[in-house]
Amino acid sequence: MIEVEEISKSFVVNGAQRPVLDKITVRVATDEFVSIVGPSGCGKSTLLHIIAGLEPADSGLVKIEGDTTTKRLGRIGYVQQKDLLLPWRTVLDNVILGLEIQGMPKPLARQKALQLTEAFGLKGFEKQYPFVLSGGMRQRAAFLRTVLLNQEVLLLDEPFGALDSWTRLQMQEWLLDLWRSLKNTIIFVTHNVDEALMLSDRIYVMSARPARIITTIDVNLPRPRDHHTITQSAFANLKANLITTLHEEGSKVLEK
Repeated sequence: MIEVEEISKSFVVNGAQRPVLDKITVRVATDEFVSIVGPSGCGKSTLLHIIAGLEPADSGLVKIEGDTTTKRLGRIGYVQQKDLLLPWRTVLDNVILGLEIQGMPKPLARQKALQLTEAFGLKGFEKQYPFVLSGGMRQRAAFLRTVLLNQEVLLLDEPFGALDSWTRLQMQEWLLDLWRSLKNTIIFVTHNVDEALMLSDRIYVMSARPARIITTIDVNLPRPRDHHTITQSAFANLKANLITTLHEEGSKVLEK
């Protein structure tokens, strides 16, 4: 589904070129759930911006089903840590915003959204405004807004980062259920090791800047998964491997 081939990117800071990404290669198959982890500030969000078509790469290619076109905006769904709900619109009118921008009449867009509000845990809150929603509900509304656009690929950039620990666990299991039902292809950025292991088929580990892919971890835990059914010994072994790699990279950052 997605091939990221040797993507490099630099930014100009105080008149000097600062390399951020150094020949990043990532491949994600159709219906696969892949996570990207790495030290803070290594360029994970920059990589998602390039994949989504929001930011040009200096070199390298992004292919979607073999297509190398640079016009990727609108073909890929992007959910960020901030839900970006508009406070003056109801929950229902927030989630149909993308459909309205695409030109769908509001009554039809609302009808389409109402078919999914129960699955997204928003039933009964359609006429409420965002300020009455919990953090988890706000994120589910942001997900619904993206899912309604019917994009096969979803980029998720720390979507649960602002949530408390209990809500985060609930949202992880909710996302797994959603992914199983919708069969989207997902690239998920997180700083949370447990979260990456819980959700992913495969994890790419990025180095400190200029970021490279330093290792890939296949998460051979059976599906369907939840926090009660995964084998603790297998999870612990994968976690130890991932933490060791991240610790080594974190030490390099501190030495610079």
